[in-house]
Amino acid sequence: MNKNKAKLAGLKRRQRRVRGKIFGTPERPRLRVTRTNSHIYAAIIDDTKGHTLVSASTLEPEFKGGHNSNKEAAEKIGELVGKRALEAGITKVAFDRGGRIYHGRVKALADGARAAGLEF
Repeated sequence: MNKNKAKLAGLKRRQRRVRGKIFGTPERPRLRVTRTNSHIYAAIIDDTKGHTLVSASTLEPEFKGGHNSNKEAAEKIGELVGKRALEAGITKVAFDRGGRIYHGRVKALADGARAAGLEF
C-alpha cells in the first residue's frame, strides 16, 4: 500500500469512529466539516431523515477569486453556515470534524460558527 492510500485509509477509519459517536437529530443536527486542499465545506444534517438542512462552502460565488484554503476563508464559512442555521431556526448542533484534527482550518470554521451564534 503506498503512502497516499494509507493516509486515506486512516482518514476513513477516523471518520467512521467519529460518526459512530455523533448522530444528528432534529433538535440537535450534525455540523459536518469537509476539508480538502483547495476548499472547505460545512453542512448541517438531520440524520433521522437524511436531509441537509443548511450548507456553505468556498465554492459559492462570493468566494470567487480569493483564497479558499486558508483560515480566514474557513472562519467566513463558519459564520455563513451559522447565520444560515439561525435563519432556519437551528441553535444547537453536534460538531462532526470529519476525521480531521480539531486544529487550523477546522477549528477556524468552528470558531466562526460559534461567533455567529451556534452552540456546540
